Amino acid sequence: MASRLPLRLQTRTTVESLWCHAPPSFLAPVLTSSHLQFSTTSGLGRNIPQLKKRRQENRDAYTLRQVKARRDANLSRQAVLKDQRAKDFGDPIRGIPTPFVESFDTEVPQEVKQDSTTVSLEAVKVNSDTPPPSPAYAAEERHLDHGIKHEELAKSLEFSRYLTEPLPPPSSTKVDPDQEAQAYARWEKRDASATEAVQRIVSLTNASSKHRTKKNIERIIDTFGRHNTDQILRPKAPAVVKYNPLVPPLEPTPRAGPDTGSSEVQIGILTAKIRVLADRYEGPNRNDKVNKRNLRLLLHRRQKLLAYMERRERGSERWQTMISTLGLTPACWKGEIAVQ
Repeated sequence: MASRLPLRLQTRTTVESLWCHAPPSFLAPVLTSSHLQFSTTSGLGRNIPQLKKRRQENRDAYTLRQVKARRDANLSRQAVLKDQRAKDFGDPIRGIPTPFVESFDTEVPQEVKQDSTTVSLEAVKVNSDTPPPSPAYAAEERHLDHGIKHEELAKSLEFSRYLTEPLPPPSSTKVDPDQEAQAYARWEKRDASATEAVQRIVSLTNASSKHRTKKNIERIIDTFGRHNTDQILRPKAPAVVKYNPLVPPLEPTPRAGPDTGSSEVQIGILTAKIRVLADRYEGPNRNDKVNKRNLRLLLHRRQKLLAYMERRERGSERWQTMISTLGLTPACWKGEIAVQ
């Protein structure tokens, strides 16, 4: 009875049966045939290490020392160039520390010695021909929490002192002067303690990170907002000036309030937030994956804004002022930024 299996399966079955059940003498002529001894792999790949070793052995010692010296000099030069490139680019997260950025953690805006030749912002607004002041044109004053101003705090403390001050006795002959002096001294001590407590409560140093960030954002808007910088910083000159005497130039649209949407303001706000997340991540919370991801997102967002502003404002006073004040380096917007 003929098998109904296909020819391919019949051949495979026959070969398998021969390998499993046939005696070795039957398969000896087939195994010793010349076409089965031929290797399809090239011997060049296996002989490359041997050829290199033989070539090295044929060279003299002087040539080998020269090759090693050139290799070491090349590697050392590459290491120096890598360190120099990293130093020039700076830190992509923090950049170069500046007094303005370091003041984000304290209540003092910026520690800059103002000399007598410094021009104030009000003088620049009155006379536009005067040279622009330094980035720290704001006076050195300690900021307070909860939006409180120094004048309001001083008035409140003075009013509370007036309310709690002991009244003079109606008759000085019936009161002991020593007891009156001791009572007044105790009131002075309580008033000084209460005043110090109120000052500590409203101090920005003792405030939470959220309140401190909010105050820093207000400072950044006042420092980099174009509603202030347009009066002291010249914009970048256009590449091509098109003038048509028949068409009058368009008047700029007046601002409805403080500038919060320009690129430099957004970059400053992101820098303040990045500093907070970097301090929190580089501390004991190295395994905080959520803050690491948020830090990476803020870094990439700032990188895009910096690249855009470099194309539009590179070489202008607005760009130079922002870079020098925030301490940003090319590593903040060039290349790849990785958070380890």
